[in-house]
Amino acid sequence: MTVRNKSIIILAWNNWQETEKCLDTLVKTQLENTKVTVLNNGSTDATKEKLKNYDWIRVINSPKNLGFVRGNNKAVESCEQDSDIILINNDIIFEQTDWLQRLEKTAYTHTSTGIVGCRLLNNKKQLLHTGTLIMPETLWGQQMDSGKIEVDINQYNRDRVVQGVIFAVAYIKRPVFNQLNGLATEFHSYFEDTDFCLRAKQLGFETVCCGSVTLTHNEHGSTQGNESFRTKLFHQSRKIFSKKWKQKLADEYSPELAWQSILNFPTGYAMSSQAMLKALDERKVRLQYQYVYGANTPFAVPERQDMQHNRLNVICKRPFSKKPKVSVVYGQGDVFKRNQGKYKIGFTMLEVDGFPKEWIRQANTMDEIWVPSEFNKQAMLRCGLKRPIYKIPLGVDSNYFNPQIHSYKNPNNDYVFFTNIEWGERKNPQMQLQQFNKAFRASDDVCLIAKLNNSDPGVNLQQQIKKLNLSAKGGRIYFIINRVFDYYQLPLLYRSIDCYITAGRGEGWDMPLMEAMACGLPTIATNWGAHQEFATADNSYLLNITGTIPAIAKCPYYTGFNWANPDASHFCELLLTVFNNQQQAHSKGLLAAKHMQQKWSWDNTTTKIIERITSVEL
Repeated sequence: MTVRNKSIIILAWNNWQETEKCLDTLVKTQLENTKVTVLNNGSTDATKEKLKNYDWIRVINSPKNLGFVRGNNKAVESCEQDSDIILINNDIIFEQTDWLQRLEKTAYTHTSTGIVGCRLLNNKKQLLHTGTLIMPETLWGQQMDSGKIEVDINQYNRDRVVQGVIFAVAYIKRPVFNQLNGLATEFHSYFEDTDFCLRAKQLGFETVCCGSVTLTHNEHGSTQGNESFRTKLFHQSRKIFSKKWKQKLADEYSPELAWQSILNFPTGYAMSSQAMLKALDERKVRLQYQYVYGANTPFAVPERQDMQHNRLNVICKRPFSKKPKVSVVYGQGDVFKRNQGKYKIGFTMLEVDGFPKEWIRQANTMDEIWVPSEFNKQAMLRCGLKRPIYKIPLGVDSNYFNPQIHSYKNPNNDYVFFTNIEWGERKNPQMQLQQFNKAFRASDDVCLIAKLNNSDPGVNLQQQIKKLNLSAKGGRIYFIINRVFDYYQLPLLYRSIDCYITAGRGEGWDMPLMEAMACGLPTIATNWGAHQEFATADNSYLLNITGTIPAIAKCPYYTGFNWANPDASHFCELLLTVFNNQQQAHSKGLLAAKHMQQKWSWDNTTTKIIERITSVEL
């Protein structure tokens, strides 16, 4: 193993209590071949005297505050010339002993990596930082893609290339630091870290956020009590950054794409639309967005303007062209006519074996059609589609949905099955609940958690459940009714169960199934519908069907078409197979997670989208 010298640099400016916590936790970590330098940046409190008690560090006393940039540059000049540089804020608390070894490993996994940061929590143990993002329209840095602080469920636990990291914790390879001549001295503090990462990128060096390291950042602890000073520094540096990078950041975007869809609702179209826009923007596709529903459409509800997400808000505030070159309408086929592009693309799906005549009529006015699955492609062609049709599969965000997410296991050590049902004919709730109750006894170490959602005011769920005549002596079922979870916390729910069930009659894709599989869960899924694209006998327990039956439901789009009739007796067999072979089921779940990460990412989706839109010639 290569032995590398490393130099940790910590700037301290007053607020001794922060520096003390930093040093007292740092010394308990693994610091082999590492020297620690603290630059006392003109402190006027007890910092200078207190540092004399730390004989394991080297202290540089500056008579005045040099600022973050010049202070770090000065400290680096005094370090060994062959040592990698690790910049640390004095308000960092170390609770992971091998943090430095993990950062170093990430830095040298790929020769193209130049800078490495890590996950950072605030002092409330909320996730604060997973890699920074600055968009050209706002030039306002975000420490997470959403711009929000999230409960830490161990999301973003894998190494990722990012635009930048904050230099509260930054491992910098020495050749990179030297080639860039240190931090840019145009800045005093703020924006110098993103500037450094962008300049490194120009030289071919990537910035990576190390997902296996998590430290605590008492943010702004180093300037606490000096808010007006901090605000002044921020805005001064922002002006400098804007002049230097605004146009360059804007020029990174190409090609352009108009997206007419739905975003700000808890629906499958909306959630997948959000994911695709975020992934497309990450790939530097210049997006503009327009809500495709509203007045005089099948869904007349207006859409809220605030997406509660930084990246999406920036995209949605861009002006929408009167006649964009390429526009995608992503939604039901009866709104394809609202497509405003010169080149028109319709992107849709449905849960039955055909598409309504009006959908097909409008589809045939498009230049091309996208569907996520072969199931939907063949249904479109059978129903009379004449336009070119392409498969654009949906994906899953493995930053959130993966087996390393935290979990809360059942306190009674029950094996927990879980089903997520929108009450109605398609999801087949009666069969699932009755057959589980029949398959097990109440005394068995197993239970079913049924998350039931109902948006039909004419349906009383309690009465519907009572009509099932579930036996108190049968398999235990616990209900969660109309409970809404923050989407980013759903992985925590999935990781807290043992097997996911989706035994409905038809799916247009089934994102929850894919998300559960990505979390490493064994799954039971009906062997019919669009999800056959990714749910196979290798990575799932496929539920047989007795055939197809007419799709009789309140939804008018299903009229005249068929869906599956799941085999109730085989469903019972699969429940018992999973319960009696838990290790085998666990292995199948981990294989599913591997497949989801390798083959079914949103990046894979955007690759196919970009291939299509860049092939358009007008």
